[in-house]
Amino acid sequence: MDLGLQNRRAIITGGSKGIGKAIAFELVTEGADLALCARGDKALQATAQEISEKSGRMVFAQAADVTDDEQVSAFVTATAEELGGIDILVNNAGSALPGTFEEVDEERWKADLDVKLFAAMRCVRHALPYLKESNQARIVNINSIVGRQIAPEYIANSTDRAACLAFNKGLSDNLAKYGILVNSISPGNVKSNAWGSTLDYFAPDAELEAYYKEVSEQTPLGRVAEANEIAAVVAFLASKRASYITGASIDVDGGLVRCI
Repeated sequence: MDLGLQNRRAIITGGSKGIGKAIAFELVTEGADLALCARGDKALQATAQEISEKSGRMVFAQAADVTDDEQVSAFVTATAEELGGIDILVNNAGSALPGTFEEVDEERWKADLDVKLFAAMRCVRHALPYLKESNQARIVNINSIVGRQIAPEYIANSTDRAACLAFNKGLSDNLAKYGILVNSISPGNVKSNAWGSTLDYFAPDAELEAYYKEVSEQTPLGRVAEANEIAAVVAFLASKRASYITGASIDVDGGLVRCI
């Protein structure tokens, strides 16, 4: 199936590992030109080189902290110059630090909001002039199921992700007049290298595979997702096949969310 992503120019934040890296591989496989950012330059450049070597396509990568507006602006500007414009923005950067209300101080709340909600706002604001010039502009926000099915032990993260859902919906309405489609994906449990803080909080003595098995038992499909299963949905939403979808939030969670 041709997704119509050949030579489409895509930004992926948090693109050096995990879901972001999987999204990068998925889009470049479909023929997209990539620009990746992440805070750690060493891992970022290694990922860009790996993708470039395996795909035969140039990948632009620049270290940027999405909580810093100047760095976001510099990265987006450099991307537009390097790729000749921007068609796709994937807001993937974020964290998921556990903690109940009494365990999470105000600085943690602010930090969680800054790295996800406000970071997405910054990226959209700086990319918007270029997206307006595209004839197939897409914004895909990577969120989490805890924004819909609240997890009390992730209270800051749940609050932040619920706000991200509202931002996604409102933004889709605001940008529809430009033909820019805005959608969100809410993954459930995904195999990645970002489980350290979760393991430390819930099961400090457990091995990662044992923890995967435990959370798999709570999921109707009986397993944890692979990162490329999230990436495949991103590619669809970024494609011409999704030309009449905007303002949607799609759960990619193996049936974990029980609410309607």
